[in-house]
Amino acid sequence: MPCNALEELTLSDNSLSLKNIDLVDVFSRKRTSLQPRPSHKYPNETLIYHGYLGCSPLYLTVAISICTLAAYRQCHRTCPRFSIQAQCKALCHLHDIPYRSYFNMQFSDAYSVYLEITHCVDSLINGVIGCNTPNWRLLNSCPCCFYKLEDEENLTFDWLVTIDGNNSLKWWSSSVDGSTMRSDPCKFHTDYWLDHTTVDCFKNDVQRQSNTTTNTDDWQDVEPPNQSEPSFTCVDRWRNAGPEQHKQMFAIFDESGIFIAACHHWFVLLACDMVKSGELAKYPLAIIDRLLTVYGPNGACAYDIGLHWDNVLAP
Repeated sequence: MPCNALEELTLSDNSLSLKNIDLVDVFSRKRTSLQPRPSHKYPNETLIYHGYLGCSPLYLTVAISICTLAAYRQCHRTCPRFSIQAQCKALCHLHDIPYRSYFNMQFSDAYSVYLEITHCVDSLINGVIGCNTPNWRLLNSCPCCFYKLEDEENLTFDWLVTIDGNNSLKWWSSSVDGSTMRSDPCKFHTDYWLDHTTVDCFKNDVQRQSNTTTNTDDWQDVEPPNQSEPSFTCVDRWRNAGPEQHKQMFAIFDESGIFIAACHHWFVLLACDMVKSGELAKYPLAIIDRLLTVYGPNGACAYDIGLHWDNVLAP
């Protein structure tokens, strides 16, 4: 890729060239024509050669520089609230042109192609260096936790994690305002997320246990039984987890938050969406099941309702 793409652009009247195309960079915007090289079969091959990505596969009128797309990716990673619309408005201010709503779709299409290209490149690199084996990320995400030295003494626990849910990332239900939900066929290229089907496999596990008890008090001290020696566990004395039927989220949200697992060095290991509910038992059960499958049974997990889970997970 040329260091300065705009300086390398050449005008041509050849019928095979890209004519009168708007090239958008962070601090520049230029309308020009591009001459394809003999090996180029598609317009976007010519654009990528000059450091740009088109907003459509054919009949291109606008192309965005790869540097601009890469800069937006890093900005969005550090500030997820920085939307494509905000990026387009910022570019309009920099280029001194009026904002148009269709700019969002143009930028979004080019950005989706850019992400797919980077994913394919990363997949090829990971395959060459041997980092594409099953569960490779989980087994190597935290060197302090999972890297084992030769002749290293066994620890009390092979792995330590903490899990919890958060209801800050809500998704407003389209049924509230009567709008029609648009389907999104895109899928994440990641093994961080557990899908809804995997999580729902555990939706009835705690319900069967909760039906055996009639106590529905969220917070309650239980009188200790008469015994000569004090107990070293508070599992039977304190109830800090409400019953499952009380953990209902407002119906106005399709997704009410996320549930994550992280090691004690703050590396996120797994996550799943909390769908139309509060912090139900199926979310930690699904995550713990995956952790046990990958890391084995000799581990410890911290959870803010661990007292309740000491009974749930007991064999």
